[in-house]
Amino acid sequence: MNPLDVVKAGALLFLVAIVQVSLLSNVDVFGGMPNLLLVTIVSVALLRGSIFGAAGGFFGGLLIDTANLETLGLTSLVLTVGGYWIGRYGETTGRDRTHAPFVSVAVVTVLYAVGVLVLHFLLGDPVSARRILVEALVPTIALNLILTAPVYWIVTKLLPPVDWRERAGEVRLLG
Repeated sequence: MNPLDVVKAGALLFLVAIVQVSLLSNVDVFGGMPNLLLVTIVSVALLRGSIFGAAGGFFGGLLIDTANLETLGLTSLVLTVGGYWIGRYGETTGRDRTHAPFVSVAVVTVLYAVGVLVLHFLLGDPVSARRILVEALVPTIALNLILTAPVYWIVTKLLPPVDWRERAGEVRLLG
């Protein structure tokens, strides 16, 4: 793990979290809201793996929760799990696929909405499943997919892809 990559990813996620809270939190297009932080975490996780994805999800979610004065850790938990699983996908199956960022963003957007809904329900917060899953989900997926190509390109320029075969080393079978 390159320390410079950690600094660059942390600075990028901090900047994106501030933009998300200050500019994009009031954007409402056909009932959906773009989630720039989610798209950025997916991009970082695909390029750097599960540890970067989980740490970036936790850091970004904590910034969002703190800035919005919401339940501390709720967004962090959902983004940590999402970042970890997309990082695993990037380390294994999706490493060389051109459609991987788009599929990942669409899947994580759905899982993020369901995860937030379930956690709010478990905490006893009033939340509308119809609003989240029926009215807002499709426009949110569309907005996030529109953001995917430019965000992934910027993250690729900032954090060039890693060759996973070099990082994995040689596997020796026992027996």
